[in-house]
Amino acid sequence: MTRPRTPRLTGGRFDVWAPRPARVRLSVADQVVSMSRGADGWWTPAGPVPDGEVDYGFLLDDDETPRPDPRSLRQPHGVHERSRTYDPASFSWTDEGWTGRQLAGSVIYELHVGTFTPEGTFDAALGRLDHLRSIGVDFVEVMPVNAVNGTHNWGYDGVLWSAVTEEYGGPEGYQRFVDGCHAAGLGVIQDVVHNHLGPSGNYLPLFGPYLKSGANTWGDLINLDEEGSAEVRRYILDNVRLWLNDYHVDGLRLDAVHALSDGSPVHLLEEMAIEVAAYSAHQRRPLTLIAESDLNDPRLVTPREAGGYGLDAQWSDDFHHAVHVALTRETEGYYADFEPITALAKVMERGFFHDGTFSSFRERDHGVPIDTAAMPTWRLVVCSQNHDQIGNRATGDRITEHLDDDQLACAALLTLASPFTPMLFQGEEWAASEPFQFFTSHPEPELGRATAEGRIAEFERMGWDPAVVPDPQDPETFRRSKLDWSELGSGRHARILAVYRRLAELRRSLPELTDPSFLRTSCRVDESARTFVMERGSVTVAVNLGDSPVELDVRPGELLFMTESGAALSGGRLSLPGHGGALLQSPR
Repeated sequence: MTRPRTPRLTGGRFDVWAPRPARVRLSVADQVVSMSRGADGWWTPAGPVPDGEVDYGFLLDDDETPRPDPRSLRQPHGVHERSRTYDPASFSWTDEGWTGRQLAGSVIYELHVGTFTPEGTFDAALGRLDHLRSIGVDFVEVMPVNAVNGTHNWGYDGVLWSAVTEEYGGPEGYQRFVDGCHAAGLGVIQDVVHNHLGPSGNYLPLFGPYLKSGANTWGDLINLDEEGSAEVRRYILDNVRLWLNDYHVDGLRLDAVHALSDGSPVHLLEEMAIEVAAYSAHQRRPLTLIAESDLNDPRLVTPREAGGYGLDAQWSDDFHHAVHVALTRETEGYYADFEPITALAKVMERGFFHDGTFSSFRERDHGVPIDTAAMPTWRLVVCSQNHDQIGNRATGDRITEHLDDDQLACAALLTLASPFTPMLFQGEEWAASEPFQFFTSHPEPELGRATAEGRIAEFERMGWDPAVVPDPQDPETFRRSKLDWSELGSGRHARILAVYRRLAELRRSLPELTDPSFLRTSCRVDESARTFVMERGSVTVAVNLGDSPVELDVRPGELLFMTESGAALSGGRLSLPGHGGALLQSPR
């Protein structure tokens, strides 16, 4: 029988679900306490336990090595050692007046705490919030902060989903960060990983049937629908509740939901949406669930009353691919189908490019059409750069290395003036010079080698040279990925930052740029001239993706934005230089 609430919220801080071992003992402080088993597989200390902050772990059967708590909140000595108690209620919050942020109309900023600042901590990140506000950010989306093996990592190798890594500042540091974001008027979206567990430090199978047969890209499948799955699902749902309740976050980004293998009558994602909606109603503030999905299936973000799962939004890679190819002309691997500029127009007007069409990279038909008359555009989160699309390149190179200033401004224009929810990746707003490379710090040398070899094999079809792929285990790979904030005030960095600030002002002042109707967006392209024109109500966005100057027929209006190399508007005739872009508004 599924327990209605997590023991972490109802007491019994040393209770543990462990149906597999025949005996469980609690190793707490300098003593060992026997535990008694209930009929449901939950164990409870059978004797007195210490109060206050204390280190603890579990001795399973005759193994004398303490294992960390599956629901651990702190791992001060790493994921292989004992857990440490933490009382989230001990933090003194100051955000009583925070009423939240809705996703519609908002701008998201994705960051990795360890590389966002030189210090790589929550407290250091707080010092940069004014900068984020200056570029129109509404939500900070934080890459995973849960405990991982080693000292630095992207975060997707987590094995204890509720423990906040000590390197960033631990759970109290995270609470300060969220509290500070709310004080600055920013919501927080936490990236969480429930589709797999990291390759080192995963002791969950010793406790119970957390995994099932089969594998996804990253390892064994999570058991969502076989024997014992009710408690595994509760484990995940309680983790969702933990972030929303104990850490006051405003939403979750759900990593790679297509890797959740669930044949239950009610899919885990729908169950998650049900519980979060109920908690949102109780809190009287918006709480947002955003899926990363490779399915191109609008059912994920269709309301439950209309037959969907009820999630709020999803990442849309098709937008990224269309913009990337249009600007860089790179067509290797999964970029191949996006070569025509009409791909960009289709994405703007219909959301997905692959909506039942043949995907040459997948070698099959892919995707489902969006009902553009019913679905609001803000349910798709889009970007020209993100951690995946940069970090999963051979050298972690940003488009900054391949585009001139005007082209970077066009990328910003297409993203921030699109019909969708824009997301920026740390540093793109000033054309940061630093790459964002894949880095790990596994203490086990063989695991480090296997990780590096696996990534080379995974991206073989992209045609990248394995010889240039940096070693993820090399500490320099991590260090060179840190942002250099001294760049902001000079050269191209200052010019690009001014672009983002100007576009932020226009998003705030022009209702057309946040209009959620697909039907209010229409596009036209000229493949030979490489021009793209998008009309959103009375606003026109025009981009010359070619090398030569062009003249376009547009509706007369006021020229509100143009790229650095300039544009000229005379009546209904717009002149654009090569790699140029402009935004104008016609009289209403």
